Amino acid sequence: MPGSAEPVQGHTMTKSVLLAALPILAACATTGQPEAVRLQDTRWIFGTIDGQAPVSDRAAMAFDRERISATVGCNGMGGDWRIEGGRLVGGPYASTMMYCDGLMEQERAVGDLLGEKPTVAVSGDRLTLTSANHRAELVRGN
Repeated sequence: MPGSAEPVQGHTMTKSVLLAALPILAACATTGQPEAVRLQDTRWIFGTIDGQAPVSDRAAMAFDRERISATVGCNGMGGDWRIEGGRLVGGPYASTMMYCDGLMEQERAVGDLLGEKPTVAVSGDRLTLTSANHRAELVRGN
């Protein structure tokens, strides 16, 4: 009966390999995109907005588990977020509406960028959001 033990052993080995891989497969299925995991519970500081340095040193963006918030230094904006196909999809976004001298152009650019479902690229401590009309480069904050 040596021949009958071999298939059982091979079957057992295959079963063990599949069981060992389940946690890895489950993690991929639940997170969907690696970018989503890397963004959850993080804070980012704007380095550039459309190639220009931020007008305010308070310009930042934060990702909680399901909510995103952003400011260029005056008004705050935020809403729900998720990653779909490498793009940041969110909203509807709510925003305060105060007039802030010198900040309005960048605030509009960031609001438009978020609304345009930008592509997301995370590399180390750098985050880049790019749409057809706008681009923001951010660095990981505290």
